[in-house]
Amino acid sequence: MSLSVRVLALGLGCVVPFAACSSAFAADVTAKQQELAQGLDAIFNKHAYGAKNVQLAWLNGGDEYTILEPAADGKGVDIVAYDTASGKRRVLVAAAKLVPSGQSAPLAIEDYAWSADKQKLLIFTNSKKVWRANTRGDYWVYGVNTGKLTKLGGDVPESTLMFATFSPDSTRVAWVRENNLYVEELATGKITQLTTDGSKDIINGTSDWVSEEELKLRNCFRWSPDSKAIAYWQFDQSGVGEYTLINDTAAEYPQLMQYKYPQPGTTNSAVRAGVVSADGGSTTWVKLDGDPRNHYIAQMEWAGNSSQVMIEYLNRLQNDAKILLAEAKSGEVKPFFEDTDKAWVDDSPLDPIGDQTGEGETHPADLLWLSERDGWRHAYRVDRATGKARLVTPFEGDLMSNESIQAGSNTFYFTASPGDSTRLYLYRSKLDGTGAPERVTPAEDKGTNLYDIAPNGKWAVHRYSRFNHPMRVEIVSLPDHKLVRTLVDNEELAKKVEPLIGEEDGKNPDTEFFQVKVANGVTLDGYMIRPPDFDPKKKYPVLVNVYGEPAGALVRDAWGGNNRLFHELIARQGYLVMSFDNQGTPALKGREWRRCIYGAVGVLSSAQQTQAITELARERSYIDTSRMAIWGWSGGGSNTLNVMFRYPGVFSTGIAVAPVADESHYDSIYQERYMGLPDENKQGYHDGSPINFAAGLQGNLLVIHGSGDDNVHFQGTELLINKLVAMGKPFDFMDYPNRTHSISEGPGTSFHIYSLIARYLETHVPAGGR
Repeated sequence: MSLSVRVLALGLGCVVPFAACSSAFAADVTAKQQELAQGLDAIFNKHAYGAKNVQLAWLNGGDEYTILEPAADGKGVDIVAYDTASGKRRVLVAAAKLVPSGQSAPLAIEDYAWSADKQKLLIFTNSKKVWRANTRGDYWVYGVNTGKLTKLGGDVPESTLMFATFSPDSTRVAWVRENNLYVEELATGKITQLTTDGSKDIINGTSDWVSEEELKLRNCFRWSPDSKAIAYWQFDQSGVGEYTLINDTAAEYPQLMQYKYPQPGTTNSAVRAGVVSADGGSTTWVKLDGDPRNHYIAQMEWAGNSSQVMIEYLNRLQNDAKILLAEAKSGEVKPFFEDTDKAWVDDSPLDPIGDQTGEGETHPADLLWLSERDGWRHAYRVDRATGKARLVTPFEGDLMSNESIQAGSNTFYFTASPGDSTRLYLYRSKLDGTGAPERVTPAEDKGTNLYDIAPNGKWAVHRYSRFNHPMRVEIVSLPDHKLVRTLVDNEELAKKVEPLIGEEDGKNPDTEFFQVKVANGVTLDGYMIRPPDFDPKKKYPVLVNVYGEPAGALVRDAWGGNNRLFHELIARQGYLVMSFDNQGTPALKGREWRRCIYGAVGVLSSAQQTQAITELARERSYIDTSRMAIWGWSGGGSNTLNVMFRYPGVFSTGIAVAPVADESHYDSIYQERYMGLPDENKQGYHDGSPINFAAGLQGNLLVIHGSGDDNVHFQGTELLINKLVAMGKPFDFMDYPNRTHSISEGPGTSFHIYSLIARYLETHVPAGGR
């Protein structure tokens, strides 16, 4: 092609891929292509393969649980309680009781929570999206004994309250509105405004954009155990760089949406923590050392009593986590524990080890902390009196997550999978650190096992799935892991997808988990999906799906939903579809595996992805190295670019969706965590950024981005386009107007983008064995 840019507009002339836009094109449509088009329509337009799940809340420590069930008259949902041991059912709150005065339909329950005394129900409804999640909406309180249904917030506009939370004594609810914190008395409806300085730049009780995205901070206030005070975060984002998103299609003239977004090395929000009386008054600010714009309050919880707050105070490089104890009345601070790492310190919840006693009070408790200080992600018990840490999980393997602390039985439940990072199981260990951890998940449940353990530790919701089988949801008893009852088996879905993926329970001959060696003796995990008519004597084209960054891994023996089915459809066209997890991904393979990419994200990952496919092709003669494509989204899009630019000729085709082309233009918290500061690591930022290697492009490249992406900005792709144009490099490009990072908004969008990916693949990498 003579033009440097070929703008793809699939859907303008031919809405359905492979459909007959002309008689000439119709003649080329094959049965497999029709199958693909129909399959994509079923997955992304008709949503025919959605797995069922259960929204469950434990009651009475776990002796009961509640779930939502359709009302008998078809109007709304009932909140139904089940006795966990016997399964005895009772309707706790009927949908008919949740009809607001003057309305005919019950509230649509999006989420709900019980007060500590179980006499009040808090209902979240009519929600609106705030960045990633629907966290702004309406809250209603239903009195179980009174039958009264009350909307919180008085006469404020609808869908403007955030994070409403019962006080421990069940008499009040705190919530955030327009960056200010409020408390409402349930008996009288009296509303007390606790902060008054909330504005565009001053944020009380919730977080700024980057802290929500990267530190998972949304609800940023905590009730004291005695219900008399609230500890909260305050962000001051004045001085933070303002980013502008342009919406060209909402009105006759473009509309602008502006928000604060710190890029690496630029000014962050100033963050501080305060404690305010629930009755109102002045805030006591915690006396934290250091520049508040170069530290993060990553976590904050009351320290097992109502006199102290426990804070994780993280430096800007995120390699030094100080756990501090702050006096609520004075703000004075004393150190408790410190965890450091030469690269970065991983997330660990502030989990106390202690029993609840009295009126919402607990004894000062030890802290359970996750650390990689011994080369594995292990749990440590930090002594409250001395600050010394003692190992709780003595085994050679990584802990994935803390599931439950049962101080009364000296038991700690956690998930792990020593020796096999593609799967996940429940283990238990003694809180005093004696004895080796024991596996709780039965051997027959080989795959991915997720748990929601009841507060009393006697029961758990067990969610189990495999690569070729949708999730099963059940109640099990602990610690014997005996089945109590199945809540969802998804067998209907399993039978529905069987024509696509073959036999269930991992017996499908067309899928395989494998390992492949790359440079320096490193072994990567991988999976492969083969065509149904696979013949090992033939050679097949390849599609590699890559992510490759610290935020996620792809090679998991777990049900992958629509993404899994999309790749199955591609395989059925006559492709080998596979993924590799390179070093730097969060696989359960030890600290060095994950941290070795520090300061150079994108360099080792792209090298190992190319080494993996090259070695696998050497081992397996049925891989056609002349017909290979790679694709990925977000960090996977970045790695696609790095592979195509840095290792030209390995893959003939690359498809990069929403990539970070220049690491200096992503957000400060994520990029600095893994790369350090730009001024201190100029070479690393240069070497990790695909844009600096664009001259190496050979073959076919499709770049896709949503112009409304608030996360990975369209800006980076535009800079890349300019670079490729200046170099005279042919490439293809697709812009989805106003779509966010998920590129899913609007009817037909998901169908369109996956159809585009499939079409581009078949156009440039011919399908089928030869």
